[in-house]
Amino acid sequence: MLDSVLLAVQGLDPARFTLHRPREAYGHLRERAESLLTEWGLADRCHAVTARLSYGEQRQVELILALAGAPKVLLLDEPTAGLSPAETASVAEMIRRFSRDTTILLIEHDMDIALELVDRVTVLFQGRVLAEGTKDKIRSDPEVAAIYLGTDDDA
Repeated sequence: MLDSVLLAVQGLDPARFTLHRPREAYGHLRERAESLLTEWGLADRCHAVTARLSYGEQRQVELILALAGAPKVLLLDEPTAGLSPAETASVAEMIRRFSRDTTILLIEHDMDIALELVDRVTVLFQGRVLAEGTKDKIRSDPEVAAIYLGTDDDA
């Protein structure tokens, strides 16, 4: 996993990777990669093969790889799809933490997670904008509730 993160952070190096520089010249990249893994709680697994990690940990690694490039805007398409409740909570916390420094466009069908993570919402239904506004406005929209959130009658 560390190698994957190293590849992601090396894109930020103005000199980029070259075979003509000694390996020691890239120590700052290793420090950045290790720092990211430590910050996101995966440092103890840094030498693990990514394919052998749990699905939730693989999703966390994907987010770390995306963050390694220090993006100003990050597009996430259903980042919690297929995760257990514990893994969902962990990924949601990662998104919440890095949203302080990065603008995030989130596509998410789990409305509880979506409304937990966002400031503004645009709800689409059958190819058209159904509603947009703050999460409180969306929660109270009767059409959105009927289609996506369920109603008291559904219970």
